[in-house]
Amino acid sequence: MQTFAEIAPIREQIRVWRREGRRIAFVPTMGNLHDGHLTLVRKAREVADVVVVSIFVNPMQFDKADDLNNYPRTMDDDLAKLNSEGVDLVFTPTPDIMYPQGLDRHTLVDVPGLSTMLEGALRPSHFRGVSTVVTKLFNIVQPDVACFGEKDYQQLALIRQMVADMAMDIEIIGVPTVREMDGLAMSSRNGYLTVDERQRAPVLARTMRWISSQMRGGRNDYAELVMDANDQLRAAGLQPDEIYIRDAASLLPVSDESQQAVILMSAFLGKARLIDNQIVDLNPPTAATEE
Repeated sequence: MQTFAEIAPIREQIRVWRREGRRIAFVPTMGNLHDGHLTLVRKAREVADVVVVSIFVNPMQFDKADDLNNYPRTMDDDLAKLNSEGVDLVFTPTPDIMYPQGLDRHTLVDVPGLSTMLEGALRPSHFRGVSTVVTKLFNIVQPDVACFGEKDYQQLALIRQMVADMAMDIEIIGVPTVREMDGLAMSSRNGYLTVDERQRAPVLARTMRWISSQMRGGRNDYAELVMDANDQLRAAGLQPDEIYIRDAASLLPVSDESQQAVILMSAFLGKARLIDNQIVDLNPPTAATEE
């Protein structure tokens, strides 16, 4: 496994692989890797000849300096895990390499609408930081395919829209959320949980499944459904943040034309902000039959 912090040697290696006709898959990460990340790597291995992974804690997507400073950095352990998965190349740049003129003077990439709705409304500039860094990483790695987790549903939608809008010749593959045995979505944030909080954390997924079952049963009073779900979270000691029920394709409010809805959930538990999502098929209205 090759590991580079500079851009030039990566581009040189990419040119070699291109001449050899290799298909290149890319998995961008911020490190602190868990089995959810490694599932992305395994999917990348299935669909390509070589796998490139980046580890970069992107300062542009953090709204609070404390969150950036406290983000866990486990480089040695991450590299060992990636090596065991047979990754071909790891890119480990510093902020100075990615933003040599500083954040304030760097060109920005923004995706209108998707970057400012829902999660983007709560975290101004977060998704702009995501789209900017992913665009730069795509330009450096030049992959044929890139793998992203479906757990970060809005982020995946944003990346897909950006790739389409900018005519990037990159296939974006969404990989299903990897869960612990008790249903909790795997996340780097889970490391912030105390033992007691970890026991309560699966309530988020259970509440999400309850919303889904209510919707499949025909319930469409979404505002009341969200309030009931918030009550369930509070009763378990979680602090609800946001629960959205939106059209799965557009992330706009569910309409009569919506074929699928997505439940987007977030809640605070101690120091951790947990997120999750689930897609629900919406039953089309049954046409009346004539005798």
